[in-house]
Amino acid sequence: MLKALRFLGWPVLVGVLLALLIIQHNPQWVGLPQQEVHLQQAPLLSRLQQGPASYADAVTRSSPAVANLYTTKMVSKPNNSMLDDPLFRRFFGDNLPQQKRMESSLGSAVIMSPEGYLLTNNHVTAGADQIVVALRDGRETIARLVGSDPETDLAVLKIDLKDLPSIMLGRSDGIRTGDVCLAIGNPFGVGQTVTMGIISATGRNQLGLNTYEDFIQTDAAINPGNSGGALVDANGNLIGINTAIFSKSGGSQGIGFAIPTKLALEVMQSIIEHGQVIRGWLGVEVQPLPPELAESFDLKDKAGIVVAGVYRDGPAAKAGLLPGDIILNIDGEAASDGRRSMNQVARTKPGEKITIEVLRNGKPVTLNAEVGLRPPPAPNGN
Repeated sequence: MLKALRFLGWPVLVGVLLALLIIQHNPQWVGLPQQEVHLQQAPLLSRLQQGPASYADAVTRSSPAVANLYTTKMVSKPNNSMLDDPLFRRFFGDNLPQQKRMESSLGSAVIMSPEGYLLTNNHVTAGADQIVVALRDGRETIARLVGSDPETDLAVLKIDLKDLPSIMLGRSDGIRTGDVCLAIGNPFGVGQTVTMGIISATGRNQLGLNTYEDFIQTDAAINPGNSGGALVDANGNLIGINTAIFSKSGGSQGIGFAIPTKLALEVMQSIIEHGQVIRGWLGVEVQPLPPELAESFDLKDKAGIVVAGVYRDGPAAKAGLLPGDIILNIDGEAASDGRRSMNQVARTKPGEKITIEVLRNGKPVTLNAEVGLRPPPAPNGN
């Protein structure tokens, strides 16, 4: 009996293994559903699909239009640090002798037109008594501040020189995450420098840097002094104005932000034409819709923002908007985010009328508002 089992064991084991292989590769033979796995094989990259070995041509086209900025301003300080002592101030009061001291800073700017208009950051030129523009060809001149917009951190300068190179404009709304980009500026005052990276993200906001934020994020090295410089694509076309870095050490850590060309051009044209940026304004304060409130009104799958406050005699107040109203959409665009909705209003020309759909006490209400002119920001930036 044992001999018979030993004699039949190997054939049975081989048969079982063979059956398992058949079931695994051809399950339909035994009536089981066939498992399909579809894998995608990437084609071999041709030489035409590969990136260039050098970006020198892009730099050659764009770098002459990127200038270095040197700003100076006078600041006051006491003649003697001992005079800061409370005992001295007790006898002499606040009428202490002061001395003037020159304070300088560095930055960059982009020549936007042959007429001599330049774009840079507001924080580079704010409070400056003198702005010196140094071109790559060696020429230097004093710039005049045409106007600034602290809410987007942009400023427009004007210089009067002949044969000025100007940057070629790209389409910032056509860039994609992963595109190659180059940052050109004057980091740490060492002179014009080019760094390379990719577009890490687009549409970055809620960073707390500006009132109106729509940043391009890049890992191209951006350092102090790069502010106001150019972010260009692989062909040398301007796609953004370098503005800020996210860093705990003060140096580049691969997270830099640039203002898209589309937004920068809108600000520049408004400043040149009107001396300031013309923005629409409703006069409301909004906040996100709390989940529990959304659930109570059965708005879990719908967008909405809550009106936290209404400015007296503002456009929203005149239209009948009340604190506690839930804004569902503005001119048919869903109000899913307060910042985005307020940016939508800001892009509307003052005097134009918009439709606001709100939920009030659980009932839908439609209001018509005439957009007003946004008041200028307070001098302290608040």
